[in-house]
Amino acid sequence: MAAGKWLGGFLGFITGGPLGALAGFVLGSIFDYGLKAVNSEDNNGNPYSGSNNYQSGGYTRQQFYEGQRNSFLFSLLVLASYIINADGKIMHSEMELVRNFLRTNFGESAVSQGEEILKKLFDQQRDQNNRNPYAFRDTIRQCSAQIAANMDYSQRLQLLHFLVMIAQADGHVCTEEINAIKEVAQYMGMDRDDVESMLNLKGTSIDDAYKVLGISPSATDDEVRAAYRKLALKHHPDRVSTLGEDIKKAAEKKFQEINEAKEKIYKARGL
Repeated sequence: MAAGKWLGGFLGFITGGPLGALAGFVLGSIFDYGLKAVNSEDNNGNPYSGSNNYQSGGYTRQQFYEGQRNSFLFSLLVLASYIINADGKIMHSEMELVRNFLRTNFGESAVSQGEEILKKLFDQQRDQNNRNPYAFRDTIRQCSAQIAANMDYSQRLQLLHFLVMIAQADGHVCTEEINAIKEVAQYMGMDRDDVESMLNLKGTSIDDAYKVLGISPSATDDEVRAAYRKLALKHHPDRVSTLGEDIKKAAEKKFQEINEAKEKIYKARGL
């Protein structure tokens, strides 16, 4: 894989910590390229540092945003590898669904690189678990903690939404996948209500709509309005705009689905 594809260039916070250890194994030359960029000197002779940002003179605004995006994409694939293999089986049909997911949300360039990265992550998962059956789970816990420390909550919500979309791609989410999603969300420091909201976003019933808003059918009209305002603030697409237009577009679709759940409740209540 060469730098300049879907994921490459300045890598952001994944150049260190447990994600950095995985990235070094999985990304190969791309990781070396990104690490070199982090440790190189700027035009003024000042060394870049992976722990700095452009505001403190570490690197340029463009590099900062590029690093945010690449860290988000790699984190997505790492966590997706855990969700996909939650039941201990990786089916050909599941990989085809992942290809379609990458193609639909990120374009054709994401398919081959994303698949190659996932296969290496599956290999790493197998190798770690052969030594200790809980090893990769612990790796995911550490990676999720690193994500929580470096991504704001709205970005983590979008990450969670993508993971749910991958799990739902075959039209059915098994118990193992649901448990894995909830586990990862907990590791990332996310509210339980947000997980339930994302899991019910594709629902068609009025009960599903209430779960999306995180309230019970017995809630008052004022509570319904307050719950929607809170959810809309957390999921507004502008909050992930620095991650790229494709991710913002997915966030806009998610925001629309939240609005549809709200409208379903409003209509039922005559609001």
